[in-house]
Amino acid sequence: MLGVLAVLLAVGSRLLLRPAPAQQVAPAAAPAETAPAPEPRVFVDVVGAVRRPGLYRLPQSARIADALARAGGATRKADLEQVNLAAPLADGEQVVVPRKTVGGSAPASTGAGPGSPSAGPVHLSTATLEQLDGLPGIGPVTAQKILDYRAQHGAFRSVEELDAVPGIGPARIDQLRGLVAP
Repeated sequence: MLGVLAVLLAVGSRLLLRPAPAQQVAPAAAPAETAPAPEPRVFVDVVGAVRRPGLYRLPQSARIADALARAGGATRKADLEQVNLAAPLADGEQVVVPRKTVGGSAPASTGAGPGSPSAGPVHLSTATLEQLDGLPGIGPVTAQKILDYRAQHGAFRSVEELDAVPGIGPARIDQLRGLVAP
């Protein structure tokens, strides 16, 4: 019996003292492979008819709808038909959620630009599609290009920046000078 006990102790000690290479390698390699890199972030300024206007930090893949949600959503006075919720966000962009207008008084397109100087200039950074479409020489396609440019590059800093919008050249900018403001 003493011999059997000695054999069991010898076999058992060999099993206990033998290293398990699979257990030492697998745990160290697994976390390094599964840790995803953090997604880059963008900062956007959400203003207008939202519950909590302000500066928000969002993932780079976020859309305008995500920025609107972070700002608490639109108010009842928001005119969401003027906002492309599916547009991607760009760093430094200002998302403007316009308010609904009373009656039919808001669109600048109802009057001829030069004939109504008291209405003031159309602000390129906040204008709606209809307001831009009402400018002389700007149709709905070019108005949409202006909105797309603004969504991609942020607020206009000068009227001359319109030159970067496809379809608008120096002659058109001269025609719009005084009717538009950044």
